[in-house]
Amino acid sequence: MADRLTGIGVSAGRAAGPLARMGARPQLPPPGPVTDPAQEAAAARAALEAVAAGLTARAGRSQDRTAASILEAAAMMAADPVLLDDVTERAQAGTDAAHAIDAVLTGHREAMEAIGGKFAERATDIDDIRQRAVAVALGLPLPGLPAPGHPYVLAADDLAPADTAGIDPAVVLGLVTGRGGPTSHTAILARALGIPAIVACPGALSVPDGTIVLVDGSAGTVGLNPDPAEVAAVRHEAAGAAAARAAGPAGPGQTSDGHPVKLMVNIGSARDLEGADADGAQGAGLFRTELLFLSRSQAPAEAEQQEMYAAVFRAARGRTVVVRTLDAGADKPLPFLGLADEPNPALGVRGLRTARRQGHLLDAQLRAISAAAAAEKADVWVMAPMVSTAAEAADFAARVRGAGLPVAGAMVEVPAAALCAADLLASLDFLSIGTNDLSQYTLAADRMCGELSDLLDPWQPALLRLIAACGQAAQAAGKPVGVCGEAASDPALAPVLAGLGATSLSMSARSLGPVRAALARHSLADCQVLAARVLAARDPAGARAAAQPPAG
Repeated sequence: MADRLTGIGVSAGRAAGPLARMGARPQLPPPGPVTDPAQEAAAARAALEAVAAGLTARAGRSQDRTAASILEAAAMMAADPVLLDDVTERAQAGTDAAHAIDAVLTGHREAMEAIGGKFAERATDIDDIRQRAVAVALGLPLPGLPAPGHPYVLAADDLAPADTAGIDPAVVLGLVTGRGGPTSHTAILARALGIPAIVACPGALSVPDGTIVLVDGSAGTVGLNPDPAEVAAVRHEAAGAAAARAAGPAGPGQTSDGHPVKLMVNIGSARDLEGADADGAQGAGLFRTELLFLSRSQAPAEAEQQEMYAAVFRAARGRTVVVRTLDAGADKPLPFLGLADEPNPALGVRGLRTARRQGHLLDAQLRAISAAAAAEKADVWVMAPMVSTAAEAADFAARVRGAGLPVAGAMVEVPAAALCAADLLASLDFLSIGTNDLSQYTLAADRMCGELSDLLDPWQPALLRLIAACGQAAQAAGKPVGVCGEAASDPALAPVLAGLGATSLSMSARSLGPVRAALARHSLADCQVLAARVLAARDPAGARAAAQPPAG
């Protein structure tokens, strides 16, 4: 076996410790004879209802808002009337309870995988419900996390909501899964908990339990049996990060000489922002509004949108909220958009491009945002995803201001936007760099392809040079430019981004403390020196080495 495995890094940071694999899932015995179909149908429904009740109870006990939301969604899925009816019908036709559950939920899983994108990643939820319900029907213990009696790095094929929601970051040092993607529950929970994580790394499942591993969630690598000195260094880093979090809010983000770098959080709801209060967030640098639109057959009404936006603006308590308009298409298909099948959806009609066909949806969303902002007297900035040209930027800015919103910006997710940043800023008030998408479009590497994870490293010189181009254009225009991709949560990269001209960094709440501490250790001049050295590097390893503070 190689001494290093690769996957997709989805939660920044490094962790080292013994590996422990998830236990085996319940195995179905051969189908047995059914003498009472009605009894089997009742047993099958009872098993699913027990799973739903258990997930609901765990959601109620969870202290983590993100975990509670995920568990609640899984419970609703387990109690879905259509699912219950399908299982009942299967059992009444002569299948025993366990096999009826297995067959029906397997069919639902395959249907979600066929849809693709985010729906395919949610197939893991169905797997977990199926396995738990089968265990209940067979009278077996529910599947769960290993408990070796000491902190460990968890390895699994994939993690379901109930698994991820039960993770204690004091025990689970890092996560490595064989499957999954950047928007999977594993990724979401790992970022929320501040646990280094890697997905799409199947080789980890062959590593024996107890093997010492080093997980680098930024680079997407798992080192096997690393040098003890390196393990000690990683543990020292982790202790420092924990101390920074425990220290609590320490004022606004800034360099050692007082240069401000606003530190913000990425959110999907008001609850996310309320949870960031204790971490000293200076606002929301990315409010993903598409969560209100997903899994709907029709677009939500303006009144419903306004209510959701107002809740977020209220929770902000005067802090800036940067709202991203609907980012749909590609891996986030919405039936009401009426988008045709495309040979390459990632290069097709997505983000702002959906307004070419459904401009009324964008205008309705802007009206709802504007009404909510006015009602709450909130500091609201609005930005569009997938902006590629100056003409698109100008049209979006006109729509935003026409809706009564004063601040319009754009996501920089494609190289064209970075290369023409000055032209975009002629009509826009700010830019926000989405390093996740910008990485995959710049390096022509799908974020879901673990084999290409090295190309998605945020320290890739091509990516950093595009960020530098945006920073230079923003400084020349006297306008702000933020970074809201996963690169913003890397404490080692934060000073470099500040040196490249970033005026704000937006990340998961748990990353705020370490990033704030990293910035405070450098003056602005130091940051600019680091940035210049990094830009001269030829590969990610060289860039990381160049980011070490200058001697003296």
